[in-house]
Amino acid sequence: MPPILSNFSTPMKLKNVKLGYQYLVNHIITLTLILIIVAIFIEVISVGPYEILNLLNSLHSDLVLIPCSSILIILTAILYFMLKKPTIYLVDYACFKPPVTCQVPFATFMEQSKITLKNNPKSVEFQMRILERSGLGEETSLPPAIHYIPPKPTMEAARSEAELVIFSALDSLFNQTGLKPSDIDILIINCSLFCPTPSLPAMVINKYKLRSNIKSFNLSGMGCSAGLISIDLARDLLRVHRKSNAVVVSTEIITQNYYQGNERAMLLPNCLFRMGGAAILLTNRRSDHKRAKYTLDLVVRTHKGGDDNAYHCVFEEEDQEGKIGISLSKNLMAIAGEALKSNIREIGPLVLPNSEKLHFAVTQFARKYFNPRWTPYIPDFKQAFEHFCIHAGGRAVIDELQKNLQLSTKDVEASRMTLHRFGNTSSSSLWYELNYIESKGRMKKGDRVWQIAFGSGFKCNSAVWKCNKNIKASLHGPWADCIDRYPVHIPDAVKL
Repeated sequence: MPPILSNFSTPMKLKNVKLGYQYLVNHIITLTLILIIVAIFIEVISVGPYEILNLLNSLHSDLVLIPCSSILIILTAILYFMLKKPTIYLVDYACFKPPVTCQVPFATFMEQSKITLKNNPKSVEFQMRILERSGLGEETSLPPAIHYIPPKPTMEAARSEAELVIFSALDSLFNQTGLKPSDIDILIINCSLFCPTPSLPAMVINKYKLRSNIKSFNLSGMGCSAGLISIDLARDLLRVHRKSNAVVVSTEIITQNYYQGNERAMLLPNCLFRMGGAAILLTNRRSDHKRAKYTLDLVVRTHKGGDDNAYHCVFEEEDQEGKIGISLSKNLMAIAGEALKSNIREIGPLVLPNSEKLHFAVTQFARKYFNPRWTPYIPDFKQAFEHFCIHAGGRAVIDELQKNLQLSTKDVEASRMTLHRFGNTSSSSLWYELNYIESKGRMKKGDRVWQIAFGSGFKCNSAVWKCNKNIKASLHGPWADCIDRYPVHIPDAVKL
């Protein structure tokens, strides 16, 4: 018994030492101020009452210093509030839930592949192997035009998909927030591959008869990370235009971009990308801060497009038969890892507690000047965030980030379950993940969320949100009818 207790107490002592170190370093400024206040209090007590009266009399005799000091303080306060950037609030958001008729079970997907690619059985076998290890479930959805044999990727069908996804998400957002279409001051829509004329924002303006002075923006060709680019754009606009509401819509329209050729690098997106979309309401109105779910802390964007390999790793092009598709490079994960490192180098100093910064700095100093072979220290981002929303681009993406950031199974649960239930919904996947966390009742007041997304170019973007209140599970969200079934076990491979 004594040896067992001894072995148990050792890690407990080390844990207590680590917690003590973290508390001391993270609160060093507060502790220092407390010590200064205590010292001043002791000094005041030690001074006699006659000295205090003499000091007060000297202040009363100077009739110019006090008014001038007061005016200076007031002017400084006014200048501070004038120059202070407005706080950006996320009031609420809504995710599109595809109808049951759009669901594509494995058997349906493979049967269609066998018919469409009947002259190339190796391509069919390749898609089957990818799907078996993809991490997707049986309830992901593809647009109606893809269900035809052969698929009918017409412009009309693509517009119909866009209307279904975008209008459904916006209608849900209006119902949840009570927002009237006429109250929208800024409208931003990001869709990477489908870019019609008139634009998608024009389609929304026409549908809801929005104001003629609305500021509308259409972002295309920016990949799965475009959702956070839209958030960044909305933040910048809200900092300029006071008392405004901004609606961001993130989606990817698949109809016209479903590859029907035989190039393996281009067949891969067919196995992963699925229908999805989200509408987000942001505002800078102080009157909305009580009902807002989150406050936007920061957005950090990293672009590796200066490197040729990074630029070409996700590339839209024609195959040898002239069929257009999205080609995914074999070194995609390595490039994503480098982009993540660049993004972490920027966001780390802004979010990590002082204890992690000090630990990292000391380790880097020791490796540089004492022993380069020492293992580099990976900061513990769980000290900065309670929740992680990693873009559900595929099982390999989630695995790589879990490994690099040393996250637990629970930390990446929202990403894996979103990939399983909805597939890769491109830029909107982050919002399905956030809704998963909320539906599980895990989002509490003060919690911080780190959203990480990757996109063509090659980009890695991050957004940090702070929860304003305890959030109850929604009765009408995309997870409402299935959250009790999750999390589910996802095997390494499903035999088809």
